[in-house]
Amino acid sequence: MQTSDLPLAITGPSAWLGRDLQSSAARWVIQLAATHRNELDAAIRAFQATGSPLATISPAQFSLPTLGPLLRSVLDELLEGRGFALLRGFEVARYPREAQAIAFMGLGSHLGAPRSQNAKGHLLGHVKDLGLDVSDPNVRYYQTHRKLEYHTDSCDIVGLLCLKTAKAGGESFIVSSMTLYNEVCRRRPDLVPALFQPYPTDRRGEVPEGMRPWFDMPILHWHAGRLSCIYVRQYIESAQRNFPQAARLTPQQVEAMDLLDTLSNEPDIHLSMAFEPGDMQFLHNHVILHSRNDFENWPEPARHRHLLRLWLAPVQGRPLPAVFAPRYGSVAPGARGGIVVHGTQPTVPMEAE
Repeated sequence: MQTSDLPLAITGPSAWLGRDLQSSAARWVIQLAATHRNELDAAIRAFQATGSPLATISPAQFSLPTLGPLLRSVLDELLEGRGFALLRGFEVARYPREAQAIAFMGLGSHLGAPRSQNAKGHLLGHVKDLGLDVSDPNVRYYQTHRKLEYHTDSCDIVGLLCLKTAKAGGESFIVSSMTLYNEVCRRRPDLVPALFQPYPTDRRGEVPEGMRPWFDMPILHWHAGRLSCIYVRQYIESAQRNFPQAARLTPQQVEAMDLLDTLSNEPDIHLSMAFEPGDMQFLHNHVILHSRNDFENWPEPARHRHLLRLWLAPVQGRPLPAVFAPRYGSVAPGARGGIVVHGTQPTVPMEAE
């Protein structure tokens, strides 16, 4: 595309600065009331009584009379507002794992349809250090304790439910990719075209049938009057190492990524938050990059840092260009995103695998 077609700046609530939000958590933390907690408890028990598979849970099977309308406003904030929200107050320690999973997936179903998060077809992910080596090309970074660089996930909305916190570290960091675009335009407009060029990105061994082990994807996209971002630098760099057939990055592309990373780490630009058990964080991937600090676990395995994760596809999702299809499987709202390989069936594991 011609850079002359691009806006000089993205305006509106999605182009926020962390410094403006860090001291005003009341603007983005939604405290669940006793009524909401009671509704969740009743919905958990009602769903358990049906005996239905958790993979099929839907708003019709998880009634939330007053929390449901609140979640509709949360979805609007995700898709049309700041692009993130934190729900606080779910009494997660009260429940065994199955009930925790029912609560999170049932609540999440009010925001979108669940999507598979790996080649095993997991609709419920477990973000936990499994002691794996990140240098293994088939290991995903969330399965380790190392710090994550700012990135997006392969879905419209990603949700996290904190079960247990680490002994130290593990804070969540988020940044507006709309603000990053604005800053690149302001500081280095010569690098803007590089962000709209394809970047080969490693699939980390999770290869759909008929696809290459990497996909080519620009970091930024201007489509249907909206700017969208998709970015995982670790996997872009591993594609350069592991696949000689993949196109080589230009110096301008590398410099553009360096600038994105520098900007994301500026204290005025990003927002940090420390999870509490029961916190539910939801992010709109097309306008938000997220990161995580490295962490130290407790000595006892039962106390290790543990989060549940959802990848969600709302039917109200924005239009996406066709170039997303090789990664998202489709660009149809409500039926896109996730990782689907031949022969996998949707499952809901109760523990990390």
